[in-house]
Amino acid sequence: MTGTNTIDSSVLDTPAGPFSVLVTPGGAVRAAGFTGDPHGLLGLVHPTLRGDLRSRPDLGAVTTAVTAYLDGDLTAIDGVPVEQHTTGAFLAHAWEILRDVKPGDPVTYTAFAALAGRPAAVRAAAAACARNAAALFVPCHRVLRTDGSLGGYRWGLDVKKWLLGHERRLTAS
Repeated sequence: MTGTNTIDSSVLDTPAGPFSVLVTPGGAVRAAGFTGDPHGLLGLVHPTLRGDLRSRPDLGAVTTAVTAYLDGDLTAIDGVPVEQHTTGAFLAHAWEILRDVKPGDPVTYTAFAALAGRPAAVRAAAAACARNAAALFVPCHRVLRTDGSLGGYRWGLDVKKWLLGHERRLTAS
């Protein structure tokens, strides 16, 4: 590994499939995704933030937040710190903006680009979603194509569809 940090990992069972999370000992998510292979997530982590994985059955506040989200508290994941690194200022900003997209109220890539302050940068907005390593906590699943179709998702369209349906069911009046 490039880094010298230890990163705690866990695989949680969800209705959308196994969900792996990589977390610093301080509780910041470095990567998360719908896979049963935490080691596979390490490649999504910027080299300066990598470390040796230590498997843990419970990641404390992160596990609690994911469980609460799955149980219906869609805002439970909002306060979980995320630590991603990029050399691009737009990517870092776009990831922060994504955290403000509310459950049950997805936006289009065009609207996301506008929210990020660069309305003409639709491709850059899509790239921010594609390069996001912290699925669920940085909710790129809440971004849709302009025609309202799902578009892509690193973890598969079935997972994206489940997440959006879960949020829609719980936010419908």
